[in-house]
Amino acid sequence: MSIEHLDELIEKLNSGDVAAAERAFLAYEPYLRMAIRRQLNGPLRSKLDTMDIVQSVWADVLGGFREAGWRFNDPAHLRAFLVKVARNRLIDRRRQHHRAIEQERPLDPTMDLPNVREPRPSEIAQEHELWKRILDECSPAHREILVLKKQGLPNSEIALRTGLHEGSVRRILYELARRLAIPKRASTRPDEADDEVE
Repeated sequence: MSIEHLDELIEKLNSGDVAAAERAFLAYEPYLRMAIRRQLNGPLRSKLDTMDIVQSVWADVLGGFREAGWRFNDPAHLRAFLVKVARNRLIDRRRQHHRAIEQERPLDPTMDLPNVREPRPSEIAQEHELWKRILDECSPAHREILVLKKQGLPNSEIALRTGLHEGSVRRILYELARRLAIPKRASTRPDEADDEVE
């Protein structure tokens, strides 16, 4: 924004024009953010957002224009005033976060991090029970496919290791999953139950 436009903007701002205040905010916002960013050190950067500080500065400035009747002679005076208010606001934020910044320490890369939650014994028992059921449902010729799948191998790798086509591996796994998903009907005679499994 040119000096002439800024002078005109200051005049309108001094007369209480709200639209001028919005244009002044847009004109000075990049400069203020840059000034604040220069003052932020490493630990404080993670705690503060420069835009939050700029907005709080403008909230104070607008209040001053309305209630205290602040006036500025030219754009340079307004800019110097805004920088001063922004620095004071930054000092306030530093004080607020001082204790947290002092107490925080970066993680030691050599430190062993805690493991993710270990499965409970009941979950391990359920997993073993499900694996046994899967093996029982699977024909002995297809068990190698299941073991490889349990190891996390993709279907293409399982196909290479077993000599089957990838589509066959996919079909076998799909059929097994379908059989496991359909619950067996309750039977009164043991021989009927055997017929259903076949």
